[in-house]
Amino acid sequence: MNNMLDITLLQLISAYIFIIILLAIVRWRKIPREKEIIIATLRMTIQLVLVGYLLVYIFENENWIYSVLVITVMETFAVYNIFKRTKKEMNADLKKIIAVAMVSGTLAAFLYFNFIVVQFSPWYDPRYFIPIAGMLIGNSMTGITLGVSALIEGFSSRKKEVEAALMLGATPNQASQGIVNHAFDSAILPTINSMVGMGIVFLPGMMTGVILSGAGPLDAIKYQIAIMLGITGSVSLSVIIFLYYGYKTFFNKRAQLKL
Repeated sequence: MNNMLDITLLQLISAYIFIIILLAIVRWRKIPREKEIIIATLRMTIQLVLVGYLLVYIFENENWIYSVLVITVMETFAVYNIFKRTKKEMNADLKKIIAVAMVSGTLAAFLYFNFIVVQFSPWYDPRYFIPIAGMLIGNSMTGITLGVSALIEGFSSRKKEVEAALMLGATPNQASQGIVNHAFDSAILPTINSMVGMGIVFLPGMMTGVILSGAGPLDAIKYQIAIMLGITGSVSLSVIIFLYYGYKTFFNKRAQLKL
């Protein structure tokens, strides 16, 4: 039985008071973020409304083509956002590796989660397929973005250290091991922090959603544990694939640092 409370349009509009409070704070502190906050709020609202209507159509017309198309769009925008959110310059080879790592890592984790862990039927059921794919892709996007930034920054700030190691006979893998390890640690840290605080500091999104839909807390906990483990696997796999091949783009065929 669905006991979820309905939010009226007026109640929803009243929630925008929190954005007004935020705008008042940044204006008071003379922080130049007002335009960015307004644009972000408008984009969030418009995008979610459009997605809502799109999902209504997809849910009412279940078809594997729609589910596959949605996840393709998600992957494409995730890769694009990684390029956009990474402020440092990237060469073409690194961009290709980002795209491959993002798609292969998330898809591998998602397919395992789909067919082994949850086992929903049909496999393209949009009520499960799209939300789960979105959570895995979104978190992996954040992880790879952090990993890219940390990797580029590491090679930039530790250039002399890497070159010295190469001159002493170290391979590119050995010379960059510390940088790669630090980048991986930076990429997965937000996921680990979420796991640590989950259940005590905050109730995670999926668990809250399942409870609001009328399910019992214990059922919600099982779903949340499963999806959190899936997210961790997706982030870890995507980031390690990126780093394993990504660091090699900083060296030429003669094992010299190109930076």
